[in-house]
Amino acid sequence: MEEITSVQNNKIKQMNKLKKKKERVKQGQFLIEGFHLVEEAYNSKLKIVSLLAVDYSRVDDQIVQYADESYVINFKVAESLSDTTTPQGIFAVVELPTYEISNFKQVLVLDRVQDPGNMGALIRNADAAGMDAVVYSKGSADPYQDKVLRASQGSVFHLPVVEEDIYEFIEKFEGNTYGTSLNHAVHYKEIESQENFALIMGNEGAGVEEELLNQTTENLNIPLYGKAESLNVAVSCGILLYHLKG
Repeated sequence: MEEITSVQNNKIKQMNKLKKKKERVKQGQFLIEGFHLVEEAYNSKLKIVSLLAVDYSRVDDQIVQYADESYVINFKVAESLSDTTTPQGIFAVVELPTYEISNFKQVLVLDRVQDPGNMGALIRNADAAGMDAVVYSKGSADPYQDKVLRASQGSVFHLPVVEEDIYEFIEKFEGNTYGTSLNHAVHYKEIESQENFALIMGNEGAGVEEELLNQTTENLNIPLYGKAESLNVAVSCGILLYHLKG
């Protein structure tokens, strides 16, 4: 197994470029860090192009055999690749998955959700609720950036997460569509659970685009009983998804 000890190594430089969305799209690959995410990528049968670890005695042999290539790295190289303060010492370069957008019956739609922590939590919600897919708009956080991957706890690998023109998607979607709004909306409990629906969650500050709210079947509201001005978008999403799923 080849050893990489220099942060100036061309492979390491190339991997560090994957921290930018433009480069991820160009190379068709993304970088993951940590034992849990590497295991989730392996269990989800994503193509692992390169595996890098400081200590292979802690890595499952099946994952090592599954990867196209494996490298031993030192802690200095691990620190250069890591976005965390205490690197776990394991990384993988994974091929970006591609998905067909068809026959989705239950979809979470994200309108310009910009916070990576929220993006990851929303994808995790969709995964936990057994949704068919997550569709997100341009202007949302990239699901394959490090903070989103960590916040999703690997849920990004469990279901299609795709960038689309959400106006077109809602227009073509064969089912009820629900926006979320503080104004001109019905109490979410007035809506019954159903087999076929799309739920739209909006930008943390601005909410769902007004034009999009005009396209929906109905817009939903979660009442606030205390003094808080609003609920976190991921918390709201969890409440609504589980209600609509019944």
